[in-house]
Amino acid sequence: MSIVNTLALKSNRQIKINFDGGDLSSDAGLLLIKEFVSKLGIDKLFEHAFKTNDSAAFRYHIDKDNLLQMIYLIIAGYFEDDASDELTNDPVFKAVLEKDALASQPTVSRFFNRMDEDTLNQFLTIGRILRKRIYSIQMPEAIILDLDSTLLDAYGKQEGRAFNFHYQSNGYHPLVCYDGITGDLIKIQLRDGNKYSCTGVVDFLQPILDEYLRDYPAIHLLLRGDSGFATPELYKQCEENGTSYVIRLKENAVLREKVSYLVDELDEITKENKVDYTVVYGEFMYQAGPWPYERRVVCKLEKPENQIVYLYTFLVTNMDSSPEYLLKFYSKRGLMENFIKESKNGFDFASVSSHTRIVNANRLQVHALAYNVFNWFRRLALSANMRKQRIDTVRLKLLKIAAKVIHSARYTTFKLCSSCPYKNEFYETFSNIGKLNVQLE
Repeated sequence: MSIVNTLALKSNRQIKINFDGGDLSSDAGLLLIKEFVSKLGIDKLFEHAFKTNDSAAFRYHIDKDNLLQMIYLIIAGYFEDDASDELTNDPVFKAVLEKDALASQPTVSRFFNRMDEDTLNQFLTIGRILRKRIYSIQMPEAIILDLDSTLLDAYGKQEGRAFNFHYQSNGYHPLVCYDGITGDLIKIQLRDGNKYSCTGVVDFLQPILDEYLRDYPAIHLLLRGDSGFATPELYKQCEENGTSYVIRLKENAVLREKVSYLVDELDEITKENKVDYTVVYGEFMYQAGPWPYERRVVCKLEKPENQIVYLYTFLVTNMDSSPEYLLKFYSKRGLMENFIKESKNGFDFASVSSHTRIVNANRLQVHALAYNVFNWFRRLALSANMRKQRIDTVRLKLLKIAAKVIHSARYTTFKLCSSCPYKNEFYETFSNIGKLNVQLE
């Protein structure tokens, strides 16, 4: 129910406030997202590539429209399904969806509850098709497959919710794979909360490797993972699929003994200066018990500033670059923490409140798709001075623009806020979208 009560400011009784402005919107920047979505052919792709298990002969709010509605809502920062009820007559949302009204919260809920294993596979197919379209605009020379896992907190009795000892919390523990260069989310898979980091990683990764080897053989694949992914099955998979990898090993006495010469070297370097930061690098061949053969291990031994304790970092790799280069390459994996943070905070990946696991898995894919649509929009369409901005900043500057709608016999005109400080960025973004050359097939 709309709130129309009129308030008067206590600081100035001549100023009154109500929510009875009529045909207005605070989300005019979504018109840019619509233009970008249309340029990529996403709306038409959903028409033939996405269908829930629906026995109804007719629905006013069809699957394609419901999916688009959720993506627009998430990008705009409306994470609760019941936001659809308040926004049902919002002129911008009606325009981007090309509908007379939005689907209600009960309709959205029924939409999600119809999703199943088949729709999960459909999301994977949609992801592959959209990647091909994005790469037709800008083909990368290399992809860094950053593997990780994260906790999605869950409260209630959700199927698959469990206690995770690493995070000391209850929830789900999905596998994620981002492109470490662009931040694109290549794949995410919901898992029960008690799963270990590397559980199922080989099966998770293989379709990705197959896709790139088949469709993009010229792209160099590099994989990074922390010690949670230090498993010989993953090393073997990378080696057999022509993928370079750098994966951290857990420190142990055997590894430390292998680089005892570095300790002597560091002792010599620091004997006259026990204060400043110092680092040395080394390498050796190593065969752990379960490994069928030796693999290259590179090492960094460092003395932190104002400390006398030495810190070890070990990486197993099939790359032939220098130890120093590989250790610095691995350290950039920290950027993925920013990707995960934006995914969870900016796109509400933890929206897994359904009692049913399969519904939560599908809902996660919808939020992941919204993340990717925005990330592509940011990289390919935004003005140069805004491409490194986080979603919260872009929402504030470019999406949350006030507008009123004017209807005429032939046109619908959105009159955006005259005092918007980012008019130039809006115009430039619109122009950039028009210049994109996308191969839709």
